[in-house]
Amino acid sequence: MDDWRRHLRDVDLLIRGGTVAAIGPDLPVPEGADVVDARGCLVTPGLVNTHHHLYQSMTRAVPGAQDALLFGWLRRLYPIWARFTPEHFFVSAQVGLAELALSGCTLSSDHLYLYPNGGRLDDTIHAARDLGIRFHATRGAMSIGESAGGLPPDSLVEEEAAILEDCIRVIDAFHDPAEGSMCRVGVAPCSPFSVSRDLMRDAAVLARDKGVMLHTHLAENEEDIAYSLETFGCRPGEYAESLGWVGPDVWHAHCVKLDPAEIALFARTGTGVAHCPCSNCRLGSGIAPVRAMRDAGVPVGLGVDGSASNDAGNLVAEGRQAMLLQRVAYGADAMSPLEALEIATRGGADVLNRADCGRLEVGKRADIAVWDMRGVETAGSWDKTSLLLAGPTTVRDLFVEGRRIVEQGQILTLDLHNLLARQRELAIELE
Repeated sequence: MDDWRRHLRDVDLLIRGGTVAAIGPDLPVPEGADVVDARGCLVTPGLVNTHHHLYQSMTRAVPGAQDALLFGWLRRLYPIWARFTPEHFFVSAQVGLAELALSGCTLSSDHLYLYPNGGRLDDTIHAARDLGIRFHATRGAMSIGESAGGLPPDSLVEEEAAILEDCIRVIDAFHDPAEGSMCRVGVAPCSPFSVSRDLMRDAAVLARDKGVMLHTHLAENEEDIAYSLETFGCRPGEYAESLGWVGPDVWHAHCVKLDPAEIALFARTGTGVAHCPCSNCRLGSGIAPVRAMRDAGVPVGLGVDGSASNDAGNLVAEGRQAMLLQRVAYGADAMSPLEALEIATRGGADVLNRADCGRLEVGKRADIAVWDMRGVETAGSWDKTSLLLAGPTTVRDLFVEGRRIVEQGQILTLDLHNLLARQRELAIELE
């Protein structure tokens, strides 16, 4: 996934100081270096997840939400999420990030937009730091409750002044804009149907003043389009543009229902899209026009979305689903496995403005996934680079900033057995 899209065989890769220092055949081994034998493996950039709601890892497959459309699904889950505590947010984030890491993810964003019972964005940031994954946390928010015509219950909405104040707090405390940053913070009002026009506009002004990115949901399904037309008198893309929500510092989740004019707008302004194919299928939202977006030049990355609407967090499965859906919609030649893998790596990194990630190239960050291509999943495969057609869905080894956090399919940086036991205990509290 370098600028030349090279496929290299029988070469070595040297990591030094968190970056890729050299790539080539028969590299000399520095004294004291750790040597990883990757014979029989495919080595790729770490995968990049551009949209998630990690807290939802605590509410998978909830009865009553399994077969609901988006708005009904939300109404079923809001009362459960209202009982979350800071520990629920921390543990669910670690579970979700561990699942992502095992699927080869080295960089993930997260969209946390509700904060009951003392929960804070800090909870998820600390969870990512302890695991060792590169993290882009976004400070989401909801400000229009049911009593004001919004969708969420009043108990989950916040005053808009307090939202903006806390955005400033978390940016000042955690955002690192430097190359190689392990943590960045964005501003992310939840959606046009849960915040006011003023908050959307003020959030954009604040984010640009602070030099951080903007994120929200947009044009997810037909209900979303109908709400926009009825409430704002325009389509979602027009609404976003009117509030300053387009540009290379903005990325929108889903965009399933973008029309050709909106696609052209996003391409012209460099506005990014987080494509979440499994969630879009799960909620019956439709097939996003990714082929048209890519052809127009829209930056597109992959997102697993929240684990209550997927209900998994595996980026290999997400990449395969993205490829298959474009083929269903546009033909078998609409998307190759390698193009889908590019969206899952370099594509996502570019959406998040991380040109230092998402590619194996000298000088780039050493975020690396090693896939064992000798297992039963690849038996009979004639093309061992075709990870998304015939390959494992669990990584063998994973490096973030040159540090190994997965080895032989096992996470090294936390006790997953104990974490899952605590997750089960906390989940019982919500039933």
